[in-house]
Amino acid sequence: MLILFNKPYGVICQFSSDGMHPTLKDYVQIPGVYPAGRLDTDSEGLLILTDDGALQHKISHPRHKQAKTYWVQVEGNPTPEALAQLRRGVNLGDFVSQPAKAKIIPEPPGLWPRNPPVRFRKEIPTSWIELIIREGKNRQVRRMTAKVGFPTLRLIRSRIGEWSVEGLAPGTWREMTTAK
Repeated sequence: MLILFNKPYGVICQFSSDGMHPTLKDYVQIPGVYPAGRLDTDSEGLLILTDDGALQHKISHPRHKQAKTYWVQVEGNPTPEALAQLRRGVNLGDFVSQPAKAKIIPEPPGLWPRNPPVRFRKEIPTSWIELIIREGKNRQVRRMTAKVGFPTLRLIRSRIGEWSVEGLAPGTWREMTTAK
């Protein structure tokens, strides 16, 4: 079984309660499925759940290099130099990120509102970056954009490999009939 879930902002990627946040159990009441990878509580978008351990490993383990596509709303207007840094790899102190694909994009069409909304500052513009990476260390995308001078305001994972969040409203899921 393979489930594509659009994880809302503020939901933790576990089924057991931490007493502070909604969990996957509040949205997906299917026994025996587990997330293949994670998304931070303050990140949104595609989360894959499965009951197949081998498939879970294939999706989430860095050795298999599944491309993960993120829509990143950042503070400011990223410079060509900042995008070039993301494309080369960014030294984050404890590791250097692998080269990413990075480009400026318009606000993604059909984007749902976030609750709570992203803070608004009249004097500071925001921009959207599409960032594609093949690793996924703790808070990596946020750390990468901050390191190149453009802090992340909103982070949405739109795709993992061939699977996409397209057509899924926040908090909804669909079962895939075949694993890709």
